[in-house]
Amino acid sequence: MRDRSVRQAELVDIAEIAAMCALLWTDGTEDEYRREIARLLKTKMCGPLPATVFVAQDAEGNITGFVQVGLRSHADGCDSEHPVGFLEGWFVKKQFRRQGIGKALVDAAEAWARSHGCREMASDTWIEETISLHAHEALGFEVVDRCITFRKPL
Repeated sequence: MRDRSVRQAELVDIAEIAAMCALLWTDGTEDEYRREIARLLKTKMCGPLPATVFVAQDAEGNITGFVQVGLRSHADGCDSEHPVGFLEGWFVKKQFRRQGIGKALVDAAEAWARSHGCREMASDTWIEETISLHAHEALGFEVVDRCITFRKPL
């Protein structure tokens, strides 16, 4: 079993986090994710609300996964009277999965959210992402809604 140490991400981690973001969200490029992560790590904000990134690393210091967490004013199924911690992104490299690393990352995100006054944590995933669904459920998340989102340019 590898060491599951989790720490707040630093600027030197940007390239590795961006590479994982590109695996998680295939519609963007590593360069786009590098800029986004750099901005977040420098400002500790995502838009107008607090946010941060945590990374997991093995005993040799290699990054094995990340979680991006932020505050939201509301989230589906959550109490609208309080801010909500939100898992904006959560990824563990394939060869390190099923070792408790994802849970350690989410635990860090939840502690961060509690420190910002949150009483609930929320997240989302695509309908077809059954691995993500099962991972969320294993950590105590419950499905509150399923929807298809639309847009129309004007």
